[in-house]
Amino acid sequence: MIHYGVTKTAQLAVSRGLAETTAGTGVTVNSVLPGPTRSEGVEKFVEDMARENKTDAATVEADFFKSVRPSSLLKRFATSEEVAAMVTYVASPVSAATNGAALRVDGGVVRSII
Repeated sequence: MIHYGVTKTAQLAVSRGLAETTAGTGVTVNSVLPGPTRSEGVEKFVEDMARENKTDAATVEADFFKSVRPSSLLKRFATSEEVAAMVTYVASPVSAATNGAALRVDGGVVRSII
């Protein structure tokens, strides 16, 4: 998924560059980086897989995190509300000291960013 990695890296570079451009102005710029998130598309994928494998959605989800995303600490898909909570925080005045940051909402999937 080279294209995904390139676009994610570009997002981080643009975000950091904009944060530096607006330094000292009170404007903050951050990147919110969601990980595996329960969405309509994910729901459909999980339901289709469950039907195809003659099992239930909970089993498909558990198997996904065991085999495809074993580094997840959450061991489930994040909800859109959980991602929105981070966006709400970072868009609010209480996050004034959070600037130029890459904010992961990934359930612990990424072990480190270097």
